[in-house]
Amino acid sequence: MNDRDDWHLTGDIKHETGSGDPFAAAVRATRMPMVITDPAKHDNPIIFCNEAFQKLTGYDRDEIIGRNCRFLQGPDTDKAAVARVREAIETGHNIDIDLLNYRKDGSTFWNALYLSPVHNAAGDIQFFFASQLDITDRVDAQAMITEQKAIVEREVERRTRDLEMALEAKTLLLHEVDHRVKNNLTMIGSLLRLQARTIGDPAIAAKLETMMERIDALATVHRRLYQSDDVTRFDLGAFTENLVSDVLGASGRTDIDVETDIEPVEIPSGQAAALGLVLNEVLTNAMKHAFVDGRSGRLHVAAKPLGDTASIIITDDGPGIESGTPGSGGLGAALIKRLSRQVGAQVVWDDAAPGTRVTISFPVGAA
Repeated sequence: MNDRDDWHLTGDIKHETGSGDPFAAAVRATRMPMVITDPAKHDNPIIFCNEAFQKLTGYDRDEIIGRNCRFLQGPDTDKAAVARVREAIETGHNIDIDLLNYRKDGSTFWNALYLSPVHNAAGDIQFFFASQLDITDRVDAQAMITEQKAIVEREVERRTRDLEMALEAKTLLLHEVDHRVKNNLTMIGSLLRLQARTIGDPAIAAKLETMMERIDALATVHRRLYQSDDVTRFDLGAFTENLVSDVLGASGRTDIDVETDIEPVEIPSGQAAALGLVLNEVLTNAMKHAFVDGRSGRLHVAAKPLGDTASIIITDDGPGIESGTPGSGGLGAALIKRLSRQVGAQVVWDDAAPGTRVTISFPVGAA
């Protein structure tokens, strides 16, 4: 009797007795649903199914034998997946695929199908052997995970939009505050300049002018803050470039050669006002003392980031001072000392031979 007839007899083999083909008896007895189809017959029908397959599908053996496996398909079975199975059969290849199948009562289950050709001694395909596994619970769990993931992603997107809107509102508010502060400082400066015109004492007028320069420096800080896209950071390098131009322009001096080597230096915006005032004091001090009595000369300003720190170096070719720090008697020196301590900066004066070099070093991390 040939192998093909052996499969017809598996339904009659009593595996409990151990008689007959032991492989056929094992297939019949296993709890994994299995079928065998015959490609030599029209439409590749099922010629064997075990009891586990009958329990899985709800069909009796007589309702299964002689039918193509497509009878388990339904309206929601993936047509592309079915096409892949058909291609594997036509080309004689193994395939491992998940299919949505239908039971006799119309209920659905996810079927992990493994299909493999069985060749005879001549190498021809004699049967197709297919095992099934009900993976509905796994697929349902995966679908639940996917659904929960989608819910979480939608919630994250919603919260992100809310946060972006809140940040945008905060940014607009801070920009408005900086804009109004700048306008108020500009108005205060204008009032002080009007008052200065009525003061006949040159010493008092000079002190008032120095105070107005400080107010102008603060106004410039707030102007740059409300023009910035990032309200948390402040480019002190760009501010330094502007401040050098403003201080030189306010002095009316055209005989001072200014050289700059300035890179972007971002600091927390909360440190902008303090460092802006320190820079203003150092620059105005250089203009007043290095180029006194109409003396022409050269002013070099550099700004360099150095990892977690940065430095701004202001060098003139004036008469110079002794290395160290300036005297503590003036308001400017007191401001520099207090504001530097406030933001963790260090300000050092050196003899540049000729002239004076002032190095302002400060952290650029979060405030």
